[in-house]
Amino acid sequence: MPQAIANGITIEYDIHGPDNGAPLVLITGLGSQMTRWPPSFLDALAERGFRVVYFDNRDMGLTTHFTEAGIPDFKSVVTTKAAGGTPDVPYHLDDMAADVVGLMDALGIEKAHVAGASMGGMIGQLVAADHGHRALSLTSIMSTTGNPDLPRSTPEAQAMLATPSPDPKTDREAFLERAVQSSRVIGSPAYPIDAETLKARAAADADRCHNPAGFARQYAAILAAPDRRAKLAGVSCPVMVVHGADDPLVTVEGGKDTAAAIPGSTLEIIDGMGHDLPPQVHDRVASAIARVAGL
Repeated sequence: MPQAIANGITIEYDIHGPDNGAPLVLITGLGSQMTRWPPSFLDALAERGFRVVYFDNRDMGLTTHFTEAGIPDFKSVVTTKAAGGTPDVPYHLDDMAADVVGLMDALGIEKAHVAGASMGGMIGQLVAADHGHRALSLTSIMSTTGNPDLPRSTPEAQAMLATPSPDPKTDREAFLERAVQSSRVIGSPAYPIDAETLKARAAADADRCHNPAGFARQYAAILAAPDRRAKLAGVSCPVMVVHGADDPLVTVEGGKDTAAAIPGSTLEIIDGMGHDLPPQVHDRVASAIARVAGL
């Protein structure tokens, strides 16, 4: 896949869809590589007239890793933020939003529709808020505002997020089983994905890149991020908020709060959807993105 130098780092990216399609930048979530976007979802977007740019976020996949930064001190991040300070983390979500804009610059894209899932939704919100002249529309998927008063993840989802995965180099089978367990905890209860598919996807992830330290640094950026509601109030582009009614990791209140914070936004809640994009929702989510983009 091609690479671009953007915002001082090397970003691995790819493009899918017709040459004359409307530009759409897809932003992945915490610890996810660009290859996690299902091909059928990319096809659904291309069929609706999008030329999709998707990429590895910093510290993940084949984009620049911040190895020299080490592992963040999560206790310090949490306590500093709670005290009203600015946590010391390797980078912030604002930097990741600047990566998106830098990639657009490198590809000669003046304006684009923006869609992000989970952490990618947070990053997309910042693109629309802080670089609003570059965003034609925003779709925030299974994401939230950073409002500290919202309900937390379920205990099971919190435990899954906080517990390190086995190392695929030393215990590949345990790593693959963990991927299945994770999907059962945070995935869509109405649309479970079969274990073999989940294992194949996890194996491909591990073979392409396994960077748990990058996951930790991305997670620190999320924990350090301030409440975005004041910024979101100034977003002027059309906005779609998509959320699963049964999301145990970023609860549906996060989607409702996002829609409430952005004037004129549209909220679409999908029954039976958790914190993933199973095949059964691909058309519906792609149609929501196209609808807010005017396609």
